[in-house]
Amino acid sequence: MIDSEYFKRSEFACKCGCGFATVDVELLSLLTEIRVYFNAPVIINSGCRCLEHNTNIGGSDGSKHMLGIAADIVVKGVSSIDVYTFIGFNVGNKYGIGSYNTFTHIDVRPDKARW
Repeated sequence: MIDSEYFKRSEFACKCGCGFATVDVELLSLLTEIRVYFNAPVIINSGCRCLEHNTNIGGSDGSKHMLGIAADIVVKGVSSIDVYTFIGFNVGNKYGIGSYNTFTHIDVRPDKARW
């Protein structure tokens, strides 16, 4: 991925500093759609995670972050449940979406998962 209109590759980089910084094109497209719909910045709290970092923060063994197909996001000025609802309404029976108090998880797995 090269930088896009709304996102920079560095925003998706593993927080441990290992250099893992990839993002799936489909995920980037969905994040762009979210950015445009809400007309507000989308902050990437967590993008890529190497195995060591994922383990250190208690991420699941099958975390989609380790594949570069997931992001935990905050849309500035928008509640996580509103972000969750928008994504769920627009993606049909695919992707993983999770709503948390302070962020929304999105991944572009081919099947549907909600939490």
